[in-house]
Amino acid sequence: MMDDPLSQLRDWHLPAAVAWWPPAPGWWLLTLLLLAGLAAALIWWRRARHSPRAADRAAAALAREELTALRRAFEQDRNAQAFAAGVSRILRRLALRRFARGQVAGLTGQAWLAFLDQTGGTDCFCSGAGRLLTELAYSGTAPDACDADAVLACAEIWIRAGEVA
Repeated sequence: MMDDPLSQLRDWHLPAAVAWWPPAPGWWLLTLLLLAGLAAALIWWRRARHSPRAADRAAAALAREELTALRRAFEQDRNAQAFAAGVSRILRRLALRRFARGQVAGLTGQAWLAFLDQTGGTDCFCSGAGRLLTELAYSGTAPDACDADAVLACAEIWIRAGEVA
């Protein structure tokens, strides 16, 4: 008797499911590229956030906010001496961030105003409204003699000049 060759065949079956691990080489490459891009973006972000320019911009923005608050306080209490001392204190703090301590810390009076004019590229401190910073600090001048808007304009010019440099 002749054996039937078809009887020896096995029934049809599905191939094994494709395993998700290990991934194909293209997925490995894509993962490496994504990780390298993420690392580069993180490095760039940290450098940009901690750069001296970014810190100076943040300090300048904070100085502007403090000047605005000082302006509001002057409008309420009309204390010209406190206003002038506050503006000078804010500018000095920013100057200490931008310049060497020995160059800024000991300056008072006309020398301080001359420094502000020199570093700000202006003359509004020695011969303009900015001179009120030293005149009002120790005098009993009436609040009406204080042109707060002009003093703040001088301060803004100085702050902006430091951001560009």
